[in-house]
Amino acid sequence: MKRLKRYAYEKYAILCQLAYLKDSELIADFGHFEQVEILDRFHKSCVRIVWQKHKKEVVVVFRGSHNVYDWLFNLCAFKKRYRDQNRKFDIHWGMHNLLKQPSFVSDSSEKLPLGIRIQNVLIPLMKEGKRVTFTGHSTGGSLAVLFADRFYQLPNVKVKRVVTFGQPSCGGQLFYRNYSLHHKTYRICCDVDIVTFLPPLPFIYRHVGKSLWLHEGVMFENISPSKRLWLSIKSWLLRPITYHYMQKYIRNKSLFDER
Repeated sequence: MKRLKRYAYEKYAILCQLAYLKDSELIADFGHFEQVEILDRFHKSCVRIVWQKHKKEVVVVFRGSHNVYDWLFNLCAFKKRYRDQNRKFDIHWGMHNLLKQPSFVSDSSEKLPLGIRIQNVLIPLMKEGKRVTFTGHSTGGSLAVLFADRFYQLPNVKVKRVVTFGQPSCGGQLFYRNYSLHHKTYRICCDVDIVTFLPPLPFIYRHVGKSLWLHEGVMFENISPSKRLWLSIKSWLLRPITYHYMQKYIRNKSLFDER
């Protein structure tokens, strides 16, 4: 598995952050991109597909939970079993259904399931020789993983990578075993982000791909969930003491430059 370079990390992180902004705030940021905005059943932005004509990459950005409907589906943590060609899966029922929710685009009243809508936008871009990256934050990261695996099974599809931020788990052992993009998936966790431990059902849900845990200025690769949980708890307990360390004062030196 290739390393995720810093410029790529920054690009996907910024795109995920921009996905939460209002349309009026996005004009300057997305002005140099071609894009398709996909709306959920409430006609709110839930997915943005962005690319540049002279670039070979198209990026699908899944927005995280942003309404009560999304959160209710997040809580539906029982597993859905289904077959995809010759593969068996056990995935989060709620997230499976979020990909099936009705979706719209701004210039049409046609209603299509979200997964079908995304696929219809991407297929023509794939025919132009573009490769696709899937990214998302929180629940959006889980949807990115689920959709990327399904889309990868289509003919003539090239997936560049899958990059998620603060993603809860979306499948069990069967999904882990049959997931086809382990070698291209980067799951980024930051410090004590509790969402990355959800659903809180050990041995029932399992993450896929390569984990990159950013903690106390260090990147840990593929650290076990139990060890990550212990180090997180240890960090909580020792935090009042660590704030006394001189390195904390050095890290905040930029605040004086701004005055």
